[in-house]
Amino acid sequence: MAYLLQQLANAVPLAALYAALAFGYAVAFGVTKRADITYGAIFAFAGQILLLFSELAYVRFWLVLPAALAVGACASIVYSLAAGLWIGRSIMLPLVNKSPNTVIVAALGIMIVLMETARLAANTRAIWLPPFLNDTVVFWSDGLFKVTLTHIQLINTALMCAIVAVGALILRRTGWGRVWRAVTDDPLAAELCGTSANRVFLVAYATAALVATICGILATFYYGSMDFGAGLMFGLKVLLIAAVGGYSDPLRSAGGAAGLAVVETMWGAYGPFVWRDLVIFSLLVLLLVMSRRERVVL
Repeated sequence: MAYLLQQLANAVPLAALYAALAFGYAVAFGVTKRADITYGAIFAFAGQILLLFSELAYVRFWLVLPAALAVGACASIVYSLAAGLWIGRSIMLPLVNKSPNTVIVAALGIMIVLMETARLAANTRAIWLPPFLNDTVVFWSDGLFKVTLTHIQLINTALMCAIVAVGALILRRTGWGRVWRAVTDDPLAAELCGTSANRVFLVAYATAALVATICGILATFYYGSMDFGAGLMFGLKVLLIAAVGGYSDPLRSAGGAAGLAVVETMWGAYGPFVWRDLVIFSLLVLLLVMSRRERVVL
């Protein structure tokens, strides 16, 4: 029983990460209507920039660890958000009304540029952060076995859940949310009513980039590093996990992604670990195909 509770506790931070990533991706997908793996690349790029500037501040300028992490986080937000704005304005906006294949090819090229930029800046070195906020909080005890989570896991979970909650509130209760829904439903009709669809597109894409950046920073804080190939893996994974709850509603997309995180954690705990990625990606593809069939029928 205690082992099961520990695995459920382990699923909570991963569920919060997947939910926040899926929410941000759905916000961008609402205006692009195109599969875009650059979202995962921005996520990984944010973590890599955090590592580069944190190391620079800690080693070269002899700052204490909290100050070095703050410098790295600020640099990550600036660089990643600037990259997201540039990608949205200069690449995705001109291509979004073209063939879907052009967006896929452009996204692959952008992902390679971001990954290689970070790799060359780091001289192909794996940079690791020292552990911090890793004291445990005990939720339940069964003799010697304790159900615990660390402080960094709890903080990350709270911040990522706040992103989803605040984002859902903005989309449902504010004027910008109504404009976003109008543009996602029919950009031409929104333009005829006086709304700039291009401006909404850029704001939505920048918002998604900001969510990916924050998630990349928080994930790197917890895991301690970010692999140079993580952009491709997370790009594909986010594209598929966001489809679990459906792309039409960011909150539903977040809920489906959270459910998938629980399934992934349970498989890692009770199933053969070497088969985990194969099973999860196969499940994602199956769910994506089923959701597309339902839309065709409707």
